[in-house]
Amino acid sequence: MSLLILGIESSCDETGVALVQSPPGDGVPTLLAHALHSQIEMHQAYGGVVPELASRDHIRRVLPLTETVLAESGRRLADVDVVAYTRGPGLAGALLVGAGVACALGAALDKPVLGVHHLEGHLLSPFLSADPPEFPFIALLVSGGHTQLMRVDGVGRYEMLGETIDDAAGEAFDKSAKLMGLGYPGGPALSRLAEQGDPAAFKLPRPLLHSGNLDFSFAGLKTAVLTQAKKLGDDLDARKADLAASTQAAIVDVLVRKTATALQQTGLRRVVVAGGVGANRHLREQLNAACARAQVRVHYPELHLCTDNGAMIAMAAAMRLQAGRQQANRDYAFDVKPRWPLDTLQ
Repeated sequence: MSLLILGIESSCDETGVALVQSPPGDGVPTLLAHALHSQIEMHQAYGGVVPELASRDHIRRVLPLTETVLAESGRRLADVDVVAYTRGPGLAGALLVGAGVACALGAALDKPVLGVHHLEGHLLSPFLSADPPEFPFIALLVSGGHTQLMRVDGVGRYEMLGETIDDAAGEAFDKSAKLMGLGYPGGPALSRLAEQGDPAAFKLPRPLLHSGNLDFSFAGLKTAVLTQAKKLGDDLDARKADLAASTQAAIVDVLVRKTATALQQTGLRRVVVAGGVGANRHLREQLNAACARAQVRVHYPELHLCTDNGAMIAMAAAMRLQAGRQQANRDYAFDVKPRWPLDTLQ
């Protein structure tokens, strides 16, 4: 039976709503419409996300975004079969907004609801692209708070191969940008500045590159960037683009080479990249080149679906239901899981 799934994402500083149509059988679900509001402008004055402000803004945005999605898709709220929402991980207050709205809608419509793992949403988001992957594959999950390599054999069948032991790649981008005075959000600003610089200008460390495992560590790189910035002193402004380019090159080098090692160790021939850092142009170029040499297929989400969004939540719900990994239910009492390791998901 075909299912129309409404997805709500509110884990941090983006409010996302989407409608996904899940076909009968095992066909790939399709995105009908999605709408997104980013809180970046609101948080810029504080240099980072303020949880209370984020929660309040989600309250203001989620229903108008739902109305927009319904209008764009030509569907009615009564047509929705399942309401999906991000259950975790994320900011507790922000998660509660999405969960509360989803369960209230479900109760009002007498429709079942489904809590979704935010990172599984990212992991499965490339299935929304024009070139969806096939199982099994290696997944490189790179976002503001997570850097993980996983073997993915199917929906809910995830084996952790390596993860960050301190700062994630996205944090390394953001914190290095802050050290250079680039403002918020730092990662995209650093990447833009890096386009004008020389990636070989400064010799920065590649932490854990030769560790013999697939774990990551970027805290030491952040410290090296700080040390280099202090050495430059008054020359920092003139050399900032070079420092940004060298920082980006170090992060990307580690991500690409660890991914290549994971492919060699597992013998798999397909890579999926997901999460906000997956939009980074330099990462895509270097990973595409490495995968081309190894004759490995690489898949990405569409650029506009790399950041948090409702489409990935609706898609993850559709695929879990399709695979029989989970059932939507009419139990409208809800909780959220601000900390929720992906490898504990069944």
